Amino acid sequence: MNWKFWNKKTEKKKKKSAGREWFDAIIFAVIAATLIRTLFIEAYTIPTGSMEKSLLVGDFLFVSKVNYGARIPMTPVAFPFAHHTMPVIGTKAYWDGIELKYRRLPGLQDIKRQDVVVFNYPMEADSPYFRPVDKRENYIKRCQGIPGDTLRIINTQVYVNGKAAETPHFGQTSYYVKSDGTDLNPQTLQDMDIEASQITADEYILNMTHEQADEVRKWPIVKAVHENIKQAGTFESEVFPHDSHFNWNEDNFGPIIIPKRDWTVTLDSTNYPIYERAIRVYEGNKVEKKGDAIYINGKQTNQYTFKMNYYWMMGDNRHNSLDSRFWGFVPEDHIVGKALFVWFSWNDNGSFFSKVRWSRIFMGIH
Repeated sequence: MNWKFWNKKTEKKKKKSAGREWFDAIIFAVIAATLIRTLFIEAYTIPTGSMEKSLLVGDFLFVSKVNYGARIPMTPVAFPFAHHTMPVIGTKAYWDGIELKYRRLPGLQDIKRQDVVVFNYPMEADSPYFRPVDKRENYIKRCQGIPGDTLRIINTQVYVNGKAAETPHFGQTSYYVKSDGTDLNPQTLQDMDIEASQITADEYILNMTHEQADEVRKWPIVKAVHENIKQAGTFESEVFPHDSHFNWNEDNFGPIIIPKRDWTVTLDSTNYPIYERAIRVYEGNKVEKKGDAIYINGKQTNQYTFKMNYYWMMGDNRHNSLDSRFWGFVPEDHIVGKALFVWFSWNDNGSFFSKVRWSRIFMGIH
């Protein structure tokens, strides 16, 4: 009889090669980082001046996905760490053959007025991009209106439900400035971080905060300072809803009711241009207008019940911001997260010793 079956075989575990260990470590790091970026927190940078002076070009900030609830990826097949375009080669960084329905995990809070919010740019649903919702460009603005609010702008002042909204402390607009013929000191303007353009020998346009405007008024060489405000009743075709029946512009706008989930609106010729895009593009319906009759998904109707909440987003740099005044509502499925704090800030225009804005590091965003 063979008694060898009693002997327990001890096999040595095969040791991984150094290459295999590196590969496993990289895969783990990519998966972990992707989960953190998707579900918890993600780093963003400020590329434009639309939020100045609250946020500056060159600010690097962290955005929380937890506060409003993390959005489950709607385009799951994508290259890690690339948003919509591959670096260098410039091709798509995702495959839109699989697109999932909008879902969001429970959050810690609802979006509140005055929150600084990162969201996907709604207009990239259109040509030439036709990008999926979660692959549209990231924008950052301040929420001025939440679902159900009635919003209006009078001479740049935002009113929500009939009450004047809080004006961002570092928000700015453009001002007409007239001097006595003496040139404004460019170094002083640079030190005050005021963007200036000279239009005549003694006339300037300065982009600045209200506090800075008050200071400029005190300069002995300054004869006049007036905020540049477009007259009420002046139609701007670039302004939402791009319809000449609405004599609205970026400084005098509305009133407009922001759609709320389960709100049923009665549609007519006076509000159809305002809500048509939300019903057609963001909520996926076929919408037609034949004469005075409105057809949704082939059926004549004068009512529609919204499926999502919508928001009104505006930049703090009111005369240098592409925002809801120009393209309308932001649907809830476009919301990315809440801006928390600046973790680093780099000034391209600063001198060698002032490239880093040390005072802004770890600054909270309000």
